[in-house]
Amino acid sequence: MIPSSKIKIVLTEDNPINRSTFLQKFSLMEGYELLYVATNGNECLSFLKGTPAKNLPDIIFMDIEMPVLNGIQTIAMAKSLYPQIHFIVLTVIDDDEKIFQAIQAGASGYLLKHEPAIFLQEAINNVLEYGGAPMSPAIARKALQLLSKSSYGGDQPAQQQLPERITGREEEILKYMVNGWDAKRISSVLDISVLTVRKHIANIYEKLHVQSRAEIIHMAHHNKWFSA
Repeated sequence: MIPSSKIKIVLTEDNPINRSTFLQKFSLMEGYELLYVATNGNECLSFLKGTPAKNLPDIIFMDIEMPVLNGIQTIAMAKSLYPQIHFIVLTVIDDDEKIFQAIQAGASGYLLKHEPAIFLQEAINNVLEYGGAPMSPAIARKALQLLSKSSYGGDQPAQQQLPERITGREEEILKYMVNGWDAKRISSVLDISVLTVRKHIANIYEKLHVQSRAEIIHMAHHNKWFSA
């Protein structure tokens, strides 16, 4: 059952008009607390990183097309670090690839932005009370088509892509890190200094919002970044 305290919500949306529209709808909903409004995925992850575990949101409404870090990449990264948080995609995009990628990344629901406040409220309750996967009717039809295609020999799920902010050199070093190599060994095979390797590793930690190698390895396996 949903706890008696207010359900904690975060919105991640880059478009100011869409943010305003959501906030108007949210004002009609009782029993919810809006913790934060992020304008891109990076801001969302930074907020989560700086929030004590007991104060983390229950639900994050997530746009897909955003600068800096898009919604699908954000969901994939956040779910590997905060599996208890539920993500509901809120978007105007209903093409097959985005639906498939969002679900694969770990989204609990997928709604179109024109849905009324009551639909948003029902979606939240559906996820938290019943572990459901709320979808707008048009999205649900497409999801069923995708499932049918996959069940009868359609395309298999693709691995998640690394965030675009990760450079080629950082990706190279990240792959070695996931395979258990230390900075000294990586520097030897790449013919660069250990100091340079450590600087790249620090950049990777910052860009992926992690603090340990264990978190990086978990995230890489969760998102299948280096799967064959």
